[in-house]
Amino acid sequence: MRTNKGNSKSPRPLRVPRGRRHTRKVNRTGLYQSAIRQSFLKLDPRIAVRNPVLFVVWLGMIVTALVTINPHLFGTIAADSGQQRLLNGIITLILFLTVLFANFAEAIAEGRGKAQADALRSTRSDTIARKILADGSIESVSSTALHRGDRVKLLAGDVIPADGEVIEGIGSVDESAITGESAPVLKQPGTDIASSVTGGTRLLSDELTVRITQDPGQGFIDRMISLVEGAERRKTPNEIALTVLLAVLTQVFLIVVATIPSIGNYIAGFLETSLGPGVANTFRASSSIAILISLLVALIPTTIGGLLSAIGIAGMDRVAQFNVIATSGRAVEACGDVNTLLLDKTGTITLGNRLADEFIPVNGHNLEELARICLAASLFDETPEGRSIVALARNLGANLDSDDQPGEGVPFSARTRMSGTDRDGEEYRKGAVEAIKGFVRSRGGSVPVSLDQAQERVSRLGGTPLAVCRGNDIYGVIYLKDIVKPGLKERFDQLRRMGVRTIMLTGDNQITASVIAAEAGVDDFIAEATPEDKIEVIRREQSQGKLVAMTGDGTNDAPALAQANVGVAMNSGTQAAKEAANMVDLDSDPTKLIDLVTIGKQLLITRGALTTFSVANDIAKYFAIIPTIFAAAGIGALNIMGLKSAQSAIVSALIYNALIIPVLIPLALKGVQFRPLTADQLLRRNILIYGVGGMIAPFIAIKIIDEIISAIGLR
Repeated sequence: MRTNKGNSKSPRPLRVPRGRRHTRKVNRTGLYQSAIRQSFLKLDPRIAVRNPVLFVVWLGMIVTALVTINPHLFGTIAADSGQQRLLNGIITLILFLTVLFANFAEAIAEGRGKAQADALRSTRSDTIARKILADGSIESVSSTALHRGDRVKLLAGDVIPADGEVIEGIGSVDESAITGESAPVLKQPGTDIASSVTGGTRLLSDELTVRITQDPGQGFIDRMISLVEGAERRKTPNEIALTVLLAVLTQVFLIVVATIPSIGNYIAGFLETSLGPGVANTFRASSSIAILISLLVALIPTTIGGLLSAIGIAGMDRVAQFNVIATSGRAVEACGDVNTLLLDKTGTITLGNRLADEFIPVNGHNLEELARICLAASLFDETPEGRSIVALARNLGANLDSDDQPGEGVPFSARTRMSGTDRDGEEYRKGAVEAIKGFVRSRGGSVPVSLDQAQERVSRLGGTPLAVCRGNDIYGVIYLKDIVKPGLKERFDQLRRMGVRTIMLTGDNQITASVIAAEAGVDDFIAEATPEDKIEVIRREQSQGKLVAMTGDGTNDAPALAQANVGVAMNSGTQAAKEAANMVDLDSDPTKLIDLVTIGKQLLITRGALTTFSVANDIAKYFAIIPTIFAAAGIGALNIMGLKSAQSAIVSALIYNALIIPVLIPLALKGVQFRPLTADQLLRRNILIYGVGGMIAPFIAIKIIDEIISAIGLR
């Protein structure tokens, strides 16, 4: 295992995320209209009670509405009832807007996901398909009547009726309804991705024969719709803990404010005997029911209470934009706590389209002989690698006697790490060098020194060496060339600064693995890895208190996906893998794991930043409001902000409290832009920006609003 040290460059802003985002056309006008409608529907007390902080505001709104109708409901007041009714009405309106704005924040976050589902639903229509019957004839049937295993004929211009696999023909498909990209995609049989087609997309050219792979209601579009329209989103453990904390803070302030009337009556009695009834009445006015409710709402953490759900839903929405299905918000949140990334080399760190670049003869054989053996060993290999070996062999003039029987294919397996052909009584094999060595020795053959030399040469070039043999005779090495994806080294550096360690797993030998690891910039690597090694690495990391994320697609990956804290299964993978994972990537792109970690960290940072801002707001409002109440008792020196009255100070704070929620909605939905820093560095940065900023903003805003209130004569 090898460790590559990260560099010490200063961190730069990380524009998150960098992967391919799937944008779809959304009716923005309809989105906002629906969100406004939902905001009013969420005023239902059965819904409001789910958020303890906002439910207190909702109850306060009801009480102030009652005292607006009857100012003497809770006893005779000293102030003019008409003026008090106006003040109570203004407070009721502000409280109503506070709840409404918080509801809007949650509704707009939910609406964005539902709008995506509506856009997807528009692509799902009941089309007529040309079903190929067993006798080869064609029957027109509804797309809803198609089942797994059925074959359909597609002509240019047809809407693909259901998810399937191309088994014949080559054609261009418009997938913009799914991916948001207008460029057509070439589809042909023989590969997992290039042969896969999605129901609702359109064939632009030529003809295709497709085998249906999903029953009605289980296709790609159906799964995307069920993601956003499924069961109600459950709160994550961190959200629950934060909600409990906010509820406790609300109860504390509720007790504090509830004691003010009794204390106020005592102070008012003292003021009446010592300073006269005028000052006493002024103090009593500042302690009315409506003012006390306003004080309570201004002090409790309504900002984060109103935005908390929106932040969590927005995190799920950002994941969905990357065509990733998360089983719960807990899975998205876990991405932000990940310490270790387990990455397969092929397809994740490298481009994955390894192609045969050169044949290297050994053991006294010539290039012509090696090319013929390579061709024979790859006859039944339908992978891009296998087809590239066949193409290179034929380009070098290799051919097999047409009279020979085609033989029987031997598929590749993770256990044997080789594949090949049995024909004419001979065993042709190609595979990992160590696997071929073992195969040859088991047949009584010997391993030439030149094989190790050829292997080392290919490995030092960063390629993958495959040994080729016939029976117990080794003929040479195939050089499979692969390319490290551009930009990964920078991204791994950024993850390293955030405390995330990257481990590359590969079936390649130590030399090849070390070359690729150094070029990609991963922290560690494990060479000649087997599927069993994945779960061992995960358990080892978890035993050290770390959270691990990994990707997988095979049945043999299922135990590791279930063991990992974040397991991302490929949609092209087996059902067992998808059931074991807590996320499914519908594009089957392993690189997205890096984006998901970044999205998770952005979610946690956004929640932490807005919580810091909200708490700082509450502290600032406390020191802005409380002194003005005592100033009403004749202690004017406490009113250092020079606010006009206790009533105007509290109403100003209440107005600021309501307006700050819609101001912060874009930040809650989009997320806080962050730098790849450690947890301690992020904490200091949040305190500096959102803590200090949260302390300063209320003082400035309350003073400005107080001046406006005074100017229009509402104090």
